[in-house]
Amino acid sequence: MAIPARQKRQAGRYALVDGIPFKMPVSSERSPALMAAFSIDREAARRLLPGNEIYPFRLWNRGLLVITVINYMVTNIGSYIEYSIAIACTHGAHKAPRLLPGLFTKTFGTGQYVVDLPVSTELSVKGGRGIWGMPKHQANLDFVIGNEWVSSQYDLDGQMLMRIDVKKPDSAWLPLNMGTANYCAFRGMLMKSYIYFKGKLGFSLFKKGSARLYIGDHPRMAPLKTLDIDPNPIFSGFFPATAGVLDDYFECWFITEPQPPTTPMAGLETTYPLGYSREWLAKPKRPTDWETGL
Repeated sequence: MAIPARQKRQAGRYALVDGIPFKMPVSSERSPALMAAFSIDREAARRLLPGNEIYPFRLWNRGLLVITVINYMVTNIGSYIEYSIAIACTHGAHKAPRLLPGLFTKTFGTGQYVVDLPVSTELSVKGGRGIWGMPKHQANLDFVIGNEWVSSQYDLDGQMLMRIDVKKPDSAWLPLNMGTANYCAFRGMLMKSYIYFKGKLGFSLFKKGSARLYIGDHPRMAPLKTLDIDPNPIFSGFFPATAGVLDDYFECWFITEPQPPTTPMAGLETTYPLGYSREWLAKPKRPTDWETGL
């Protein structure tokens, strides 16, 4: 795994941040994950990105919605599910050219802007939001490995917000060892964090029916419904197991607007009252015949 040298030097040391104990590095093991990417309207996606320094990744004339769900089995803070809903993006003073940011990620600051990030436990919310600025909140989540599909559902307030189903590949044969950048908005700042992971991937490209995305009517999902999401995935994939490291180094910049902002963004007042519970909420209510798509 191509993790930074500093993380290797820190291995075996201990930290206590916001009352949360960590043994370095901040890592995960034996964690299955699913992914899917869908084409979206690029201009509509831009309206969901804050400030003037991040832009939707340009796949021809469209953008990309990226859904990634990781069932963290072994981590520094216990087990939990993380359900990432994000827009692939670049970072810089100007829009990046088409496709090239996929190859030259450092040059173009390629990563993903995380729109929503429900997780299973209060402790994960406190750490992820308070330390790295991630838009975490606790929700009802599951991760189901069925006979033909791998699926994760996200419920809140007794409603289904999203379900993603990925067709289970015949085999996970492609070894990956890579890093990626997450951009998030918190405290009026754009936060950039880094994660490094490895695992064997089974995947499909431009294959109709290889993933199914369902979006509910909860108000929290309203922004996603402006994106003209193509139901046919660009990419879908499944990792039977991953190992990862979340870098304790991150960057941040002020988010600026053409006029003085009048409404403050959520800040540390949302993390201070949180406790350290590792308890999960109840699993989502899904139909027993979900695999058939009925």
